[in-house]
Amino acid sequence: MATVQELMKLGEQMNLTGTDLKEFIREQQILAREEREKERERERRERERKRRQREREREREREKRKRKKEKRKRKKEREKEREREREKSEEKKEKRENE
Repeated sequence: MATVQELMKLGEQMNLTGTDLKEFIREQQILAREEREKERERERRERERKRRQREREREREREKRKRKKEKRKRKKEREKEREREREKSEEKKEKRENE
């Protein structure tokens, strides 16, 4: 942002004086203020976009870990079931051998 002195010098180079010079300076300050506000808004939106993106990535990771955990659980359950079936089979075999 240009300082008031810089705006005065610029306005004087444009042959502005008195009220016109003051109005020029005021308008330039308003424009600069609006531009700074727009820039802050762009930065805020960008931070928000990045925050949402990080949240989505964290959620995907949580879901991935959850699926992996469920998969391990199902695998463990299948292994237990196979072991029970083997035990039953062994029991039947022993029972037949003992008869």
